[in-house]
Amino acid sequence: MKYTVDKKDRYTTITLNENNLNSVLAPDLKSKFIVFCNEGTKNLILDLSHVKYVDSSGLSAILTANRLWKGESSFILTGLHPSVKKLIQISKLDAVLTIIPTLSESVDYIMMGELERDLNREEE
Repeated sequence: MKYTVDKKDRYTTITLNENNLNSVLAPDLKSKFIVFCNEGTKNLILDLSHVKYVDSSGLSAILTANRLWKGESSFILTGLHPSVKKLIQISKLDAVLTIIPTLSESVDYIMMGELERDLNREEE
């Protein structure tokens, strides 16, 4: 599986450099998600801008990440190809997943969420 990782203080971006997220790649991607979660990665952005096809195994990997980062952190999908976005909409997963069009908007979303959480902690 070809991918790049960009770790920052408050988030990590994984860019999948593959055309397909399918049953061949999904188990490895799930493993990477678990490793990042166990390492304490606070927020995760999955950039799928190179991915043109996702199958049910790929959707399962995405849902695994969504479950791992639920609660006090964020999991964001960005850079969705129209065919991938359509599959997510048909599967009704757009109601469950946080999908943001661009990487820069995804970073802004995370930073705003972190700021809001920091302010809520100060009020307590």
